[in-house]
Amino acid sequence: MRVKVFFVLLSCAGLLMTSCIKDEPKNNECDIISAWVEGEESEKNFYQLSQMRQDVLSTDKEIVFNVRSLISLSQMAVHFELTPGATIEPANGSLQNFSDGPVIYTVTSEDGAWQKKYVVSFREATMPSYKFSFEHVDVDKVTADNTSTYNIFYEIDKNGNRHNIWASGNPGVALVQYKWTPDMFPTHSIDDGYEGKGVCLRTQYAGDLGRDMGKPIAAGNLFFGSFDLISVLFNPLKSTVFGIDIDREPVRVTGYYKYKPGEKFTDMKMKEIAGRIDEASIYAVFYRNEADGKKVWLYGDDVLTSPHIVKKAEVAALPPTDKWTRFEMFFEGGDADVELLANHGYNLALVFSSSKDGAKFEGAIGSVLYVDEVEVSFEDEE
Repeated sequence: MRVKVFFVLLSCAGLLMTSCIKDEPKNNECDIISAWVEGEESEKNFYQLSQMRQDVLSTDKEIVFNVRSLISLSQMAVHFELTPGATIEPANGSLQNFSDGPVIYTVTSEDGAWQKKYVVSFREATMPSYKFSFEHVDVDKVTADNTSTYNIFYEIDKNGNRHNIWASGNPGVALVQYKWTPDMFPTHSIDDGYEGKGVCLRTQYAGDLGRDMGKPIAAGNLFFGSFDLISVLFNPLKSTVFGIDIDREPVRVTGYYKYKPGEKFTDMKMKEIAGRIDEASIYAVFYRNEADGKKVWLYGDDVLTSPHIVKKAEVAALPPTDKWTRFEMFFEGGDADVELLANHGYNLALVFSSSKDGAKFEGAIGSVLYVDEVEVSFEDEE
C-alpha cells in the first residue's frame, strides 16, 4: 500500500533512502491510483468531461462520480489504474449495476498478502446543505497498525447519503503520533459548540521528527477538499487539496468562533519572533475547476494566488475572545459565467486554521480556534 511505503520513507528520513527502499519487500501495494469512465454514451451523464476521471489519494476509501442523474446507471463500466502487479475484483472495466447503490471493489497486492476495499458510487451532483453544524463526526486512522484515531467530519443529505467534503491535516500527524485519541489531534470535535457539537482547531508541536525536518508545528485546520498523505514528506504544500464543485455563486459566509493565541510565536526553526502574536484564519475561494479539458485543483501553495480564482472572501480580523462571536465575510472579485455555473464549472474552498501562517510552519503552539454553525449564502438567495 502507498501508505505502507510512506512509512518506510518516513523511517528513513535523513538516511540513504534508496538503500532503505531496496530492503523493503516488493509488490505488496494494493491501491487504486485513478478511476475513470469512458465512452460517448457515458459522457452524457456528466456535466464536464474532466469529471469522468478521478485521481485517488492514498487515504481514500471511497470513489464518487458526480453525475447529472442516477438514471441509466444499470450497466456502467469503471476502469482503474492500480499499483504495479495488483488485481481487482470485480474485474477491471466490467459492467456493474450502480443504480441500486455503491459497488465494493477489492484490490489485492501482487504477493497476495495485502487487500484494500474501495466503495465506488455515482451520485447526483448536489450538496446536502450549505449550513454546517459539524454534528456528523467519525473516527479514522492512517493504517491498521496505527493505534491513533482522529476525527473526520462529513455531511448527510436528505436521502441519507454521506458527503465527505471536509478534510484536515490529521492524517499527516497520525503518521508520527501513536496511541493518540481524537481530542489529542490538532483538529477534533467538541461537545460544547455554539449549538450542539463544534470544531476545535489547535496549533501543536509536530514532534522531534517534524522539528528536524523543518516542520515543527501542526496548525489545526479544516477545509473543503482532501488531504494527500503521500505529499506530506516531500512537498507538504501539495498535501492540502482545496475545493468541492458547486453550481451556485457564493456571496458571503457567516458563523461563530472563539479564539485564543498561543504565548510564543516561532518560525519554522522554532526561533521565537518577539512581539508577534499569532492569528487565526478563515477564508473562502471560488475558482474555475477546469482548464483545457483537465480538472483544476488549488493547493497550499496557490490557494490564494491561482489565476483560476474568480473571487475570494476573508475575515479581516479574528480578535481573541472566550465567548462565541459571530463572523461574516463577503466574496469580492469577478462574476461567474452562468452556463459554466450550471455545469458545475466552479469549485468552492472554505478554510479554517488556528495559525494563519501554519502552512509555512510558523505560529504559536497552543493557539486555539473554535468554529461552529457556519453557513454559505448565495446570489439567488440574496
